[in-house]
Amino acid sequence: MKIWLINHYAVPPQYYPLARQNYFAKNLMALGHEVTIFAASTVHNSNLNLIVDNTPYREDVVDGVHYVLIRCKGYQGNGVSRILNMFEFARKLPGVCNQFPRPDAIVATSVPPMCCAAGIKLARKYGCRGVAEIADLWPESIVAYGIADPRNPAVLWLRRLEKKIYTKADAIVFTAEGAYDYIKGQHWENEVPRSKVYYINNGVDLELFDYNKENFRVEDTDLDDPGIFKVVYTGSIRQVNNLGLLLDAAKEVKDERVRFLIWGDGDEKAALEQRLQEENIGNVTFKGRVEKRFVPSIVSRSDLNYIDSFPDHVAKYGISSNKLFEYFAAEKPILVQAKEQYNPVQTYHAGVCLRSLAAADLAAQIDAFAQMDEAEYRSYCAGASAAAKEFDFKKLTAMLLDAIEGTAKE
Repeated sequence: MKIWLINHYAVPPQYYPLARQNYFAKNLMALGHEVTIFAASTVHNSNLNLIVDNTPYREDVVDGVHYVLIRCKGYQGNGVSRILNMFEFARKLPGVCNQFPRPDAIVATSVPPMCCAAGIKLARKYGCRGVAEIADLWPESIVAYGIADPRNPAVLWLRRLEKKIYTKADAIVFTAEGAYDYIKGQHWENEVPRSKVYYINNGVDLELFDYNKENFRVEDTDLDDPGIFKVVYTGSIRQVNNLGLLLDAAKEVKDERVRFLIWGDGDEKAALEQRLQEENIGNVTFKGRVEKRFVPSIVSRSDLNYIDSFPDHVAKYGISSNKLFEYFAAEKPILVQAKEQYNPVQTYHAGVCLRSLAAADLAAQIDAFAQMDEAEYRSYCAGASAAAKEFDFKKLTAMLLDAIEGTAKE
C-alpha cells in the first residue's frame, strides 16, 4: 500500500524528538508498504524553519523515510502566530499533496485538528481510507487547562470540527485508552460507533532503546554507586512538571540511601537549584540536559523512575507521556502521580500510581520502594518489562495497520 502520514509536527527526529510517525513509517516500510510523511517546515518549540526561501515544499529522505515538508511561516509560543501556522499548513496541504500519486490510505494526526480535518477530506477526495489519529483531545484539553471557556466561540468551532473529523473518518486512533468515554460524554456514540475506534498509545522502539543503552552510556558516579537508592527523573523542568513537589518530598524522605537524580532542562531549573542551597536539600542533584540517545543508559540504571504528576482532568481518559514508555523499557519500577484508571503502570503492575499530591505521601512511597523486599521489587520490574513488549512500535504498527485496513478487532 501507498500510505501517507500527515502530521503537522512530524519533522525528522533529529530536529524534534517526538518520533511516533517516524517509527510507524519505518515499520510499515519493513512490511513492504510505501510511506510518505507530510509535515510543516517549522520545528515546534524552536526558531528553526527547514525552508528558508520561497520553495513551496521540500522533499527529504532521512534514514530511509520520505518526508515532504510544506513551507509555513515561523511562530513563537502558543499565541496568534502559532494559530496562523496551523491554518497555513492545513490550507497549503491539498495543493502540495496533489503533486504526488494518490495514496491507498491517509493517517492524519490531531493536534492540530485543522491538519487532521484536511487529511480526512483528502482521503474522501482520493477515495482512499482515511484514519484520524487523535494525539490530544482538542478542544477538551484547552478547556481542562483553563485556557478558554467551554462557551468560547473558538472552542465551539473546534468542537464542531472535532465531531466532523470523527464522523467522516473511516477509523479513529486514540492515544488515550479511555477516549470512548469522552465520546459518550459528548453524546456522539450514535454517530461514532465504538467499532471504528482504536486505541494505540505512544510507545518505544525496543531495538533502538537497547542499542542506545549499550552504545551511549552516561558516565556518572551516582548511577554507578550501589550504596544509594536512585530515584531518577528525565524530561522538561518547567512549572507544569511540578518538580518542586519532588524537592518537597526529598526533604521528607527518611531513608538516607535515597538520592534524587534529575536529568533535563527548562525555565524552572535555576529556581529549583536555588532551593537546594537555600533549604539545604542535599539528596537532590540536577544533572543537566543530555541527548535523547543517552536516556536509556540513565533510566536503566536507576532503582525507581519517577513521572511528574498528572492532574485528574489531564489523566481522566488515559496517559501517554513519552517518557513512560522509555521507563517501561528500562525494566525498573515506576512511580507516577495519576489516577489508576486507564493507566498502563497500574494495568501491567509496573509500579505504583499515587493519587496524593502531598509531599509526605510521596516521600513515604519512595521510602517504601527503597525498603521493599526483593521479590516484590522484582515483580514491578517484570511488569515494566511486559509493558514494554506490549508498547513496542513493531506491535503498535501492526495495530495501526489493522486500523488502516479496517481489520476487525478482537
